[in-house]
Amino acid sequence: MPVQRNRLYHHVAYLTSLQPARSIGHPASLHKAADYIEAEFRALSERVSKQPLHQGFDNLILSYGPEDGPRVIVGAHYDVCDNTPGADDNASAVAGLLELARAVHEEKPQVRHRIDFVAFNFEEPPYFATDKMGSAIHAKAIKKEGVEVKLMICLEMIGYFTDEPNSQRFQYEAMKHLYPTTGNFIVVVGRAGQEQTVQRVQQLMKEKANVDVQSIAAPAELPGVSLSDHRNYWAQGYQAVMINDTSFLRNPHYHQSTDTIDTLDFARMEEVVKGVYHALLNF
Repeated sequence: MPVQRNRLYHHVAYLTSLQPARSIGHPASLHKAADYIEAEFRALSERVSKQPLHQGFDNLILSYGPEDGPRVIVGAHYDVCDNTPGADDNASAVAGLLELARAVHEEKPQVRHRIDFVAFNFEEPPYFATDKMGSAIHAKAIKKEGVEVKLMICLEMIGYFTDEPNSQRFQYEAMKHLYPTTGNFIVVVGRAGQEQTVQRVQQLMKEKANVDVQSIAAPAELPGVSLSDHRNYWAQGYQAVMINDTSFLRNPHYHQSTDTIDTLDFARMEEVVKGVYHALLNF
């Protein structure tokens, strides 16, 4: 399997080293993060495009496979909340995105569908749940173009795991009887009505990932289910899932200054990325 743990670490190390943090409050750092991602993309292929956002920022898009026809989109956001290092939220996911892109371009698998790797800006407050989210702009644009999307995979916090008993919290007490109470699994999150998509992604990830892969298809109103870029693809009628370590239901460092690289589990993170790699090629 072509996923390299040391490269995941390298990407997180760079993104979390930016001072001040890569938030809209510190545009110079946010531009450095964007430049880093763009350079990584351009080292792989000439098929890199920028989608203009507001305030001089862009979504960064790297494409692979057939020019036309249906697409699989995999994305992650590169901004952070306030002045936090953002190791899990969301450097872990950006690292996963970059490593997926590298693996695909170096392995050169035959694919039936185009794959777009998209680095979004403006997922975090004050833009969350507004039409200024980078993913909202992207989803609306491809819908307007009539693009057929087989699947959108949102990478959102994929690096925090713990083997402490009862380390996993839940929105509702009853969910303790459905899911592990130890926070050492990854979850494929989808919306009610898209159960087949959720289960297919879970199945494909399980085939290659040496980590417990759980899934949930729930109403978008369930706390946490719609808290990332996938929400904007749901809004356009697309099939979309979020790959997530359950965020604030597990990670005490969520949106805190303690969200640092030393809190991440790169061995399990590597397994998650292996699973996603298999899913995006075979969905």
